[in-house]
Amino acid sequence: MTIRELGDPSGMEVVDLPVPVPGAGQVALRTEAVGVGGVDAALRRGTLGVGLAPGYVPGSEVAGTVTAVGPGVDPSWRGRRVWAFTGTGGAYAEHVVARVEDVTPLPEGLSSVDAVTLGSAATVAHFALAHAHLRAGESVLVRGATGSIGIAAVELAVRAGAGAVAVTTRSSERGERLRGFGATHVLDRAGAGDPDAPEAFDVIVDVVGGADVPVFLDRLAPNGRLVMVGAVAGFPPDDFGAALVRAFQQSRSFATFSLATVPVAERDAARADLLDAAVRREISPVVHAVLPLEGAAEAHRQMDRGAVFGRIVLRP
Repeated sequence: MTIRELGDPSGMEVVDLPVPVPGAGQVALRTEAVGVGGVDAALRRGTLGVGLAPGYVPGSEVAGTVTAVGPGVDPSWRGRRVWAFTGTGGAYAEHVVARVEDVTPLPEGLSSVDAVTLGSAATVAHFALAHAHLRAGESVLVRGATGSIGIAAVELAVRAGAGAVAVTTRSSERGERLRGFGATHVLDRAGAGDPDAPEAFDVIVDVVGGADVPVFLDRLAPNGRLVMVGAVAGFPPDDFGAALVRAFQQSRSFATFSLATVPVAERDAARADLLDAAVRREISPVVHAVLPLEGAAEAHRQMDRGAVFGRIVLRP
């Protein structure tokens, strides 16, 4: 599945490409499931300001079986079921290649669909909370909590002993579903709607970004930390840091977070632990829908409408 033209999902089309051959340090996979992420839709819309050439193949995570290994790769990888990160694109395909350091073996009992629902999202949520130095008893707000990263952040904050765990969402029905994962307060997308919710939060995990980042910086408690892990609504305004300076004496802070900054061994160990936790049903893979690869445009339409709770998965 490629992006022929940025903008509407109608600019996506299925094409035939050669089966990729793994290079040095790479493995090739026959894809069983592909995770559809918020960044995929943002890149397709063009809202991140990244120039993409026509024919770009979106997607960054798959699960499947290793079919071939490149030079320098242990041949024992061949035939193993794995989760894999394909980089900034390339995942919406029947066959993909990935660097061997971006591959994690799947535990027994975990489906490929569940693997791509959690493999990236839960790992981002885990390290985002660590990046925020979350301590037991502190209050947490997850902005944009109905996607796979947000749901994982709610569950992991609860596991870490957070006090109040608030979420923003577009509907009360979605809010009630999030309560089932441990949310204690449900707010609307502007951060209002629950008079019992804290006025300020120790930690905010922001999946949304966009124009309202300064509004949520003003919801930080003294010494509060906002960690932005996504920008599905685009980048913050150029002057968003003024909100921090205006509240200078509150000692608030803003950070971005990317898994690219985590040492490979630490990242892979955390991902393996999280996938094992899913097998034990300690964290929840929430699958909104499973569609064929040809349904990728429909998946993106649903994301544009804000209709997705959890993750849409494609099956080639």
